[in-house]
Amino acid sequence: MDHQNYSVVSEFVLRGLSNSLQLQLFFFVFFSLVYIATVLGNLLIVVTVISEPRLYSSPMYFLLGNLSFLDMWLASFATPKLIKDFLSEMKLISFGGCMAQIFFLHFIGGAEMVLLVTMAYDRYVAICKPLHYLTIMSWRTCIGLVMISWTIGFIHSISQIAFTVNLPYCGPNIVDSFFCDLPRVIELACTDTYVLGILMIAHSGLLSISCFLLLMISYTIILVTVQQHSSRSASKALSTCSAHIMVVTIFFGPCIFIYLWPFSRFSVDKVLSVFYTIFTPLLNPIIYTLRNEDMKTAMKKLRIQHKFFH
Repeated sequence: MDHQNYSVVSEFVLRGLSNSLQLQLFFFVFFSLVYIATVLGNLLIVVTVISEPRLYSSPMYFLLGNLSFLDMWLASFATPKLIKDFLSEMKLISFGGCMAQIFFLHFIGGAEMVLLVTMAYDRYVAICKPLHYLTIMSWRTCIGLVMISWTIGFIHSISQIAFTVNLPYCGPNIVDSFFCDLPRVIELACTDTYVLGILMIAHSGLLSISCFLLLMISYTIILVTVQQHSSRSASKALSTCSAHIMVVTIFFGPCIFIYLWPFSRFSVDKVLSVFYTIFTPLLNPIIYTLRNEDMKTAMKKLRIQHKFFH
């Protein structure tokens, strides 16, 4: 879309996380290490799932591999720019770059929310309908569910960016965040965006809360079903679900807070933004691998194969 007719602002200034030189140098090293660990951790999960036929043919691990793939992109839409900005006095981002950040955040975030619901559905079928699991969660169904998650994320993102990009930006251009976040950008428009802002943010809030409620209902049914069994398989199912619930809480908590109180001026917003865009993608591989014997066994096998070929 051509925004030249509507806006005289060609770039935005990001406030970042701190003005202190010492803190910025510390953050540069810290977030660089976190970002490298996040990408390598999630890449390891993707490679492990693809290289181990038993995992790749399992719906649960196929979905986990897709989650790690999304997490790599969630960690990459703003973090490299943030790291670079720690060494820059002026934290500038072009108009197009700003809109791209908004688009990818909502695209990847929306797709990940729906994928987490899909993973909960997978566990529900595995625990509550074990005899029909392979029939219900067929390869075709898994591909379809992943495609649906990407499609919903794309539609959600396009609906957000279509209005944002055409707003008139003619005056203030300082974004009070370390990336172009929707609530912080639309408040810079040279027009009354209160109603539009409420509608756009409600759209994100509705998606977040709907997915969160579906997840909570699914896991409540699963936990009630698991309580009725005392077998080893039920114990393993409980361990898997507890890892999923941990990921869901970590991911959805900050999102829901930010979009329920979008116009707040609390610095806690920045902390939560850091958490769900940088730390959540790092925590996912840690939670899923440290608590999962199948993943640990497959990773050991991969390491042995790597040593053998070298």
